[in-house]
Amino acid sequence: MSPLHNVQRKLFGRSLSARVLWLTVSIILLVEVVILMPSLGRERQAWLWQHVTQAHLAAFPAAVSAGALDLQTEDALLKLSDTMSIRLAEPGRLIVVMRPDRLLPPPDQTIHLAHEPLLTSIWRAEQQVMGLGPKWLEVTAPSPLQNNAMLDIIVSGTELARHLRGYAAHILVLAVIISLVTGSLVFAALDQLLVRPMRILTASIVGFRHAPEQDGQSDLIWLASRREDEISRAASELKLLQDEMRAALWRNARLAAVGTAVAKISHDLRNILTSALLVADRLQESDDPTIKRAAQTLIPAVERAAQLVSRTVDFAREGPPAIIRSSVGLRDLIDETASALRPDATGVTIENNVPGTLVMALDREQIYRVLVNLMRNAVEAGANHITIAVTGDNGMTRLNIRDNGSGLPARVQENLFRPFTGSGRHGSTGLGLTIARDLVRAHGGELQLAHTGPDGTLFVMELPTEFAA
Repeated sequence: MSPLHNVQRKLFGRSLSARVLWLTVSIILLVEVVILMPSLGRERQAWLWQHVTQAHLAAFPAAVSAGALDLQTEDALLKLSDTMSIRLAEPGRLIVVMRPDRLLPPPDQTIHLAHEPLLTSIWRAEQQVMGLGPKWLEVTAPSPLQNNAMLDIIVSGTELARHLRGYAAHILVLAVIISLVTGSLVFAALDQLLVRPMRILTASIVGFRHAPEQDGQSDLIWLASRREDEISRAASELKLLQDEMRAALWRNARLAAVGTAVAKISHDLRNILTSALLVADRLQESDDPTIKRAAQTLIPAVERAAQLVSRTVDFAREGPPAIIRSSVGLRDLIDETASALRPDATGVTIENNVPGTLVMALDREQIYRVLVNLMRNAVEAGANHITIAVTGDNGMTRLNIRDNGSGLPARVQENLFRPFTGSGRHGSTGLGLTIARDLVRAHGGELQLAHTGPDGTLFVMELPTEFAA
């Protein structure tokens, strides 16, 4: 794009720069036109007062000669004063009367100039400019040159209209020049202060949309490092957002690659683990105590490896988990979960306070997985008492899972629901809580950590009450 074309687009296109320029010019021009109205009324009064003064000067020779001037001289004086008739008087006596040697039509309007308000003068000036004013004006005013003297003159309304039109045209031309110059200056200032930053922000957003993985935001960095104002703050927040999203995209790409790889090898790995489990079962039947103890150690290790593969594949699977709802009694489901957990949780008491009448439309297997994960985490954190209760308000049923363990470390809390980072146990992937929350969200609810500390931990599972059967 050539520089000339770029300038034309800025000034006459539909860009923000062009809109700023012409909006500024229009506003200034409108203000100038509003200012023109009273100035036009004052200019009309000034023109009339000028003619009153000129009429008094023209009447001096006639006053000195006691009105003995010939008609030719009177016509010349009337022409010099640009009036049609002059009448000069003092209280109680008439000093001079000057009329042309021809008959004049009666005046169309009589004006008492000293008592005429500005608003009236503005209105009459506008009528005169538009050609709607009187053709002949009779003006009565005190003389500005002599106290107690009154002048009564007749002037041409056509001449007044011509003068006011010229004055208005001059003011309008000046207003247009002022508005263009001021608009250009304001445009240049706003273009640097507002429009250019907006272009940088827009270009950064468009560039990020086309290539989010590339970091070439030098203009955005400059904008974010300017003095503290709303635009620099917006640029700083945009840069921070882009950096976080770029890092998230990078992590997601890595996770997708890991998920794809795990999904491809999971089948073969499961076969290998199954073979190992069969061999371990046979070794457990051996009469050799050493081999039997080794098999007892090997079997849980193989089972944990199989669970790890299953969890990783579940997490890597694209899209939310499919929900197959059925009527589920929550109390029975919790009892079933507790029974399945007790072989690995000897000495742990699970207190189920959920009413037996509470039935909800849930995916039984998925909620079962969530409950198993939460209870097993509590046991592994050192808890020996788990309490499960239910509350509800605002259209949500809340399942509160509380334990008396030692609480979660700060490092674990910061990355609680992040895969591969949110585990507090050595060798764990941290996928358990991540998958559990995804399953709850797929039901339209939420899983969150409500409290943790030396007195125990409380997880809250929120499920929509609308699915209560």
